[in-house]
Amino acid sequence: MNQNSPLAEKMRPKTLDEVLGQEHLTGKNGTIRKMLENDSLNSLILWGPPGTGKTTLAEIISEKSGRKFYKLSAVSSGVKDVRDVIEEAKKQNLFSGKSPILFIDEIHRFNKSQQDSLLHAVEKGWIVLIGATTENPSFEVVSALLSRSQVYILKSLTFEKLEELAEISFQKFNEENITNFKISDTQAFIQYSGGDARKLINSVEIVLSQFKNSEKTAISNEDVLSVLQETMALYDKNGEQHYDIISAFIKSMRGSDPNGAVYWLARMLVGGEDIKFIARRMVILAAEDIGLANPNALIMANTCFQAVNVIGNPESRIILSETAVYLAVSPKSNSTYLAINEAMAFVKKTGNLTVPLHLRNAPTKLMKDLDYGKDYDYAHSHEGNFVDLEFLPEEIKGTKFYNPGKNTTENKIADELLKKWKGKY
Repeated sequence: MNQNSPLAEKMRPKTLDEVLGQEHLTGKNGTIRKMLENDSLNSLILWGPPGTGKTTLAEIISEKSGRKFYKLSAVSSGVKDVRDVIEEAKKQNLFSGKSPILFIDEIHRFNKSQQDSLLHAVEKGWIVLIGATTENPSFEVVSALLSRSQVYILKSLTFEKLEELAEISFQKFNEENITNFKISDTQAFIQYSGGDARKLINSVEIVLSQFKNSEKTAISNEDVLSVLQETMALYDKNGEQHYDIISAFIKSMRGSDPNGAVYWLARMLVGGEDIKFIARRMVILAAEDIGLANPNALIMANTCFQAVNVIGNPESRIILSETAVYLAVSPKSNSTYLAINEAMAFVKKTGNLTVPLHLRNAPTKLMKDLDYGKDYDYAHSHEGNFVDLEFLPEEIKGTKFYNPGKNTTENKIADELLKKWKGKY
C-alpha cells in the first residue's frame, strides 16, 4: 500500500474478524459469514450510518467469494456507467463462471431509471449487486430491486467499540510514524466522530500529525479540541445519539413545546442529520399524535417532506423549523392511532370473519342470485347522506374502535356520531 495513503485506508479490515461492531453479520453465527461459508451469495443492500463498514464489507465479500469487484458511486455515475459495467461483467462471467460483484455506494442517490437499469442484470445473474445506503431502503430503493435483494442493517458503533478503535488507531499511527503517542482520553475523538469510524481514524491522524515534532506524547481532550477547533455536542456513551435526539425532538412536539422542538431540531441539523429523515418523522407524528384534532397537520408535514427533497440544505432548516413549531403548537389527539391498533389486535384475535351479504360486491348475476349486495341501502339516497346499516360482521356488531379525542374538532365528531348512531358507538 502507498505510504502516503490515509491512516483510515491502511487500517481498513481485510477479514470479517477485523470488522468492529457488526458481530450480528460477521461473527461466528453472523449471516454474512454463513453466506460466505456456504457460498450462497445473493444481491444485498447494506443499510447503516456513515463509517460503519459498508464498503469494507463489500470488498471482503468480493475477496472471500473469489469474485471480481466493480465499484460505482451513485453521486458521480449514471445509467451509461452502469451499463458499461454490466457489459464487462457479462464477459467476465464467461471466463470465471462466477458473477462479478457490482458495488454501488450511496445507491439511494440513484433515481428510479438508474435503479431500473440494474434490474435485468440482477435477474439474469450477470452481476451480484451490493448497494450501500445511509437511508431507509424501503423509501429510497425501488420495490422491484428491493424484492430481489436481502437487506442487512449495520449498527452504529457503540462507545466501547469507538474507544477500542481510537486505541487501535494510535497504535497504527505509532507503528507507521515511529512515534510513541498515548491516548489520555477518548471522549473528544468520539464526540468529533459522531459514531463514524472513518471520521474517528482521520481525526486521530490529523491530531497526532500536529504533535509529531513536539515533545508531547500524552494526548488529552484539550489537545484534540485545540487542533480540530470545533465545539462538539456530547456523544452519548451508548452510541445512541441519533436515536436519543430524534426521540427528544418527537417528544417535545408531542408535549406541545415549540422551544424544545426547535432546540433538538437544531442539534440534529448542526450534527449533520439527514433532513429527509427528520421530515419523515414529522409526517408520522402528525398522524400519530395530532390526528383529527388538526387534520391540516398531516398536510403540512407531508408538504414539508416534499419541500426539503426539492430545496435541500441550508434553506430546508427554515421549512423544518416552521413545520416543527406548527406541529408542537397544534392540538393533540392519538384517537385514530389507538383505533387502528385496537382494530388490528381485534382482527388477529377473531380471524377472518365473514363479510355480511349486504356489504358484498355483486358484479355478476350469480352473485346477485346468491343475495350479494341485497338489502344494501345507498347512504346518499337518504337525508343527511346517512342510513342506519350494520357495517361490521354479525359476530362483532356494535364493537367500538374509534373513541373521539377531547378537542374542538373531535368534540364535533362525537356529537355527529351520537346524532347518527343514537348511542350505538
